Amino acid sequence: MSDDPHAAAIARIDRALERIERAARIRSDATRALASRHAALRTRIGDAIGALDAVIAREADAD
Repeated sequence: MSDDPHAAAIARIDRALERIERAARIRSDATRALASRHAALRTRIGDAIGALDAVIAREADAD
């Protein structure tokens, strides 16, 4: 019977580690998704700025 408290403690630690590992995977997935969204937004903003720059350049050349 003296091993039961230790076994129970080890089981709780194992479950806690599983929860931590699961949370880390979820966080990692969320970070990758955010990085992907950021890259897409950065590309779109770059395209928009390029288009605005072209419009401004045409207007400057027309003057």
